[in-house]
This record gives sequence, structure tokens and C-alpha cells, in this order.
Amino acid sequence: MSTNSEEQDNMRLCAACGIAEVDDIKLKGCAACDLVRYCGDTCQQDHMPQHMSACKKRAAELRDEILFKQPESSHHGDCPICCIPLPIDAQQSTMSLCCSTILCDGCNFANQTREVLGSLDRRCPFCRHPVDKGSQREARMKRIEANDPVALRVTGNEAIDKGDYKSAFEYFSKAARLGDISAHFSLSLMYDKGEGVEKDKKKEVYHLEHAAIGGQPNARYNLGCEEWDNGRLRRAVKHFIISAKLGYDKPLDALKVCYREGLVSKEDFAAALRGQQAAVDATKSPQREAVESAREKADTARVAR
Repeated sequence: MSTNSEEQDNMRLCAACGIAEVDDIKLKGCAACDLVRYCGDTCQQDHMPQHMSACKKRAAELRDEILFKQPESSHHGDCPICCIPLPIDAQQSTMSLCCSTILCDGCNFANQTREVLGSLDRRCPFCRHPVDKGSQREARMKRIEANDPVALRVTGNEAIDKGDYKSAFEYFSKAARLGDISAHFSLSLMYDKGEGVEKDKKKEVYHLEHAAIGGQPNARYNLGCEEWDNGRLRRAVKHFIISAKLGYDKPLDALKVCYREGLVSKEDFAAALRGQQAAVDATKSPQREAVESAREKADTARVAR
């Protein structure tokens, strides 16, 4: 059995020719696994047949370490005004088109109340840009021209609503390249349904994984379903637990089935339930609850008519 000292010594030697890293000889690690090092491209190519199996195994392990790490929060992050986590339900947040900033409805409602009571002109709660269709439209076009990923993704959503899947794919692809997590999820749906592109399971999973790593709970849940359908039940359970702990309630039903089938322990199931509730509770505030109460009263009055 090799010791840590021996492994460190091996990392100072070229895995192919055995030359040591001294003076002007610099070794570079295998980019995929970082298990071995080489003095040059020739040695790396010569050693690849021997190294391939171990390289693929370690690369998969490293990928899983990233993939199954519990994100600190959902992809929405915190409201930049109240600094409380944004709800998973996008219906409970509002995006300011002028600055592409997502604000919770509580802060947005509080700002609108202040403006009404003070007879003030309407402005964005975050960047203070005037709120009117003309100026907001102009500001949004500037955000698109500046390659703002959120503005690109929202424009892609509008293209989807219009049935323009080709344009939507272009906007989503550009937003995803710029790091927008929701755009990756939207692309996964397009590859799954074959809307604007040919159905491609490999690309669908690729975008699902990027979205899941970024904290998108629905993408994480869909990954769990993919693993379940492929018979990789233990991996599916991991995805369901991570998704639940982000505050998403959909995987709870799947975890109930897993618990009955003995695929998840009582402790892990209970931890997932507590984590889901804790994530939901973390998004609550008096301002947000006031908005929800107002909506419920409005809905009740509408039904009464």
C-alpha cells in the first residue's frame, strides 16, 4: 500500500519517463484527474493507454463531488434589499427590467406603498430608475446589448411564450454561456421536449447538471428522476434530498416512496423534511406575509363576485 509520502514523491516525477521536477524541468498534471504529472505532451500521449482507466474513474469521482454537494441556497439567492433568501416560487418575486435585479414582492410592495403615500414618482426599488414602459424598455435593450444574462434569459422566456423557439434557444444559449443558471434549466427543457432543437438526452442532462450544481431545485429533481428511470436509485435519492433541502416540495413525495422501499433511512428522510421546512421558513418576512395576505383577500373578493 502506498503512503502519502510515496504519492507525493510520485507527483514530483513524470509518470511516463520518470524524470524529476528540478530546476528548469516543470511538470504539468493531468487536467482530468490530477492523479499524475508529465514533463511534456509526448510523455502524456505515450502514457495515456495505461492511465486511461484510472483517469476516467477519478474524473467521475471528482465530478460527483461537485454534483452532489449541497448548495448553500437556491439559484435565486437573496433579495438585494432585505437580504432574505428569495422564494423558490418565481411568482413571489419581481424582476426590475431596468437593472435585471430580482426583488422579493415584500420589498417591491413596501416601495410602492411608500411612493403612493408620499405621492412620489414610481422608481425601481433597487437602482431608482424611473418606472415607465418607455424608459424601462430602453434600459432593458441596453442590458441586452451589454450581454446581461438575466435580460437575455427573460427575453428568451418571452420568445418561448410567442412560440419563437429558435430565438429562445439563441437567447438561452448565450445567457447560459454567461453563467445564468435558469437558462441552463430552460435549455434542458428544450432538449427534452425537442422544441427548437432535436431531442438530445445527453445535452439535456448536461444542462440539468449545470443548473443543479448552481442550486436550481427543479433541475435537481429532474436529475433524480433521470437516475431513477435508469435504475441508479441511490444517486436518485441523493438528488431528491438535495432538492428538498433547497425548499422544493416536489421531491418529498418521491422520498416517501424511497423510504417505504428502504432506499432512504428514517434519519435521512427526517433530515430532508426538516431541511425543506427550514429553507421555506428562511424566505419568510412580515412584508412578504403582508403581500400574501393581500393577495388572498383579493382572491376571496374576486370569487365572492
